[in-house]
Amino acid sequence: MFTILTVDTQILFSLSCISRYKDLFLFHPTLSFLLLLLLWAKNIQLGGNSADKTMKQPILLLIICFGVFFCTNAEDPYRFYTWEVTYGTRAPLGVPQQVILINNQFPGPPIEAVTNDNIIVNVINQLDEPFLITWHGIKQRRTTWQDGVLGTNCPIPPHTNWTYKFQLKDQIGSYMYYPSTLLHRASGGFGAINIIQRSVISIPYPEPDGDVTLLIGDWYTNGYKALQKKLDSGLDLPLPDGLLINGANKSYTFTGQKGKTYKFRVTNVGIATSINFRIQGHPMTLIEVEGAHSLQEEYDSLDIHPGQSIAVLVTLRASVKDYFIVASTRFTKPILTTTGILRYIGSNTPASLPLPVGPTYHVHWSMKQARTIRLNLTANAARPNPQGSFHYGTIKIVRTLVLANAKAQINGQLRYAVNGISYQDPTTPLKLADWFNIPGVFSLNAIKDSPPSMPPVLGVSVFGLTLHDFVEIVFQNTESITQSWHLDGSSFYVAGYGGGNWTIASRKRYNLADAISRHTVQVYPLGWTAILVSLDNKGMWNLRSQNWSKRYLGQQVYLRVWNDEKSLFTEADIPTNALRCGKALQF
Repeated sequence: MFTILTVDTQILFSLSCISRYKDLFLFHPTLSFLLLLLLWAKNIQLGGNSADKTMKQPILLLIICFGVFFCTNAEDPYRFYTWEVTYGTRAPLGVPQQVILINNQFPGPPIEAVTNDNIIVNVINQLDEPFLITWHGIKQRRTTWQDGVLGTNCPIPPHTNWTYKFQLKDQIGSYMYYPSTLLHRASGGFGAINIIQRSVISIPYPEPDGDVTLLIGDWYTNGYKALQKKLDSGLDLPLPDGLLINGANKSYTFTGQKGKTYKFRVTNVGIATSINFRIQGHPMTLIEVEGAHSLQEEYDSLDIHPGQSIAVLVTLRASVKDYFIVASTRFTKPILTTTGILRYIGSNTPASLPLPVGPTYHVHWSMKQARTIRLNLTANAARPNPQGSFHYGTIKIVRTLVLANAKAQINGQLRYAVNGISYQDPTTPLKLADWFNIPGVFSLNAIKDSPPSMPPVLGVSVFGLTLHDFVEIVFQNTESITQSWHLDGSSFYVAGYGGGNWTIASRKRYNLADAISRHTVQVYPLGWTAILVSLDNKGMWNLRSQNWSKRYLGQQVYLRVWNDEKSLFTEADIPTNALRCGKALQF
């Protein structure tokens, strides 16, 4: 190849290769040496006379050496945040109540970042209880220590601080953060995480004229302590009192210009109910689902279940006036509704009724729509390779987990269980117990791969899996409400949905070509959802209900993804600032 290039072209080509593959050079310094040796041995033809060659070859190699050194020692940008977590008083539904604020903001401040940015968040806990934040959808590649759940982290004690340090490695898209401890998130402490692509990575749609974040979710006028007390007394939570858009009820307004196209990032930050989202008189083009570029289908409304995020393009083609932005609950009686306003610049005409009609119960309608949300195989996401280059449908499944949720009474208390075990957080985080080989905290595979016939019991549920296992997980919903499940550490392919009980024959209905990749999936009443996941991220990962009262009462498990190799390629060492608690205090 080099024989037909000029010296200047060779230099540019060499440096561009080094820049593109700097991660390879960083972790394989021997490769850098071998490359230089190869270039020297090949006696690169630079053109000109022998004297020119003699002079230019060492210069070229020196430039390559400098490029290798410079590129492999360069770091991705850092973003620093200091967040003070406090109680405060707000009236989201018109009733003053105690909420959880971050830097006196409700919702909390957004994290606006670029793929591969390093995020440093110093969290100062001024609450009267231990506290953690989890980064919902952020994969924490090699850094399970930063996941912010009680299986990986000791909580931050009151009136102290702890600093999270993680990288947004190879991710784009719309995500969120929120408290993972107790029922704290029912009172706030949540916010948006928006990751845009690097400048060298293209997007499969025209650059929008603006970027809008909408955090929509259900809300209770009772604070989290009152809700916890109700659950602890053996009672389920009632229907929420209302819905909020960016922390407000019926007061949000977005102003845009006719003819422009805007990207709306919409996340369901609620703890209980699915929502339907729509904009009066404006169809929406779906472009992204939780970090994956989707087929660009047009929708009048979209269902978004607890913990899920989407991004849509909306072009302002209508008459200059105001229009309703609408969110309403799904599968509830009564239906809760909230509105915002889409206002055209120059509008003097208020939005007019009726509100655009949305689906209400209609489970089959929602399932049909879910099947239309598919992966854009030719588009790239955070990396230049097409999303369709990973042929998940051809990979052999090494293990199948069929997880059935169940409502139960255990020792006279209301609990929720998975495969016969209602999860209880031990005082020692699972990851610390695993790292320091602390006995008596958990046992691998005490939970079974399929639902047992025995009555549910309290316990610590950890599946033992091997790094790079390709696993089929089936969520079997035994209740007459829609469930929502989230997996930390990885995205998965949503292979199929169905009613009734899952069987091996159900695999015939799987989408093995272009299923959407996401981190949170719904399971319809008395039905099943099947996902396929490549467990390529070593760590201890929480698989949990996003119906937060169920998670609080035990509907969660952990996946221990492991191999015997101790290597920084697959997992970072325990952070120097890691908190100790429980049996890990002595280490």
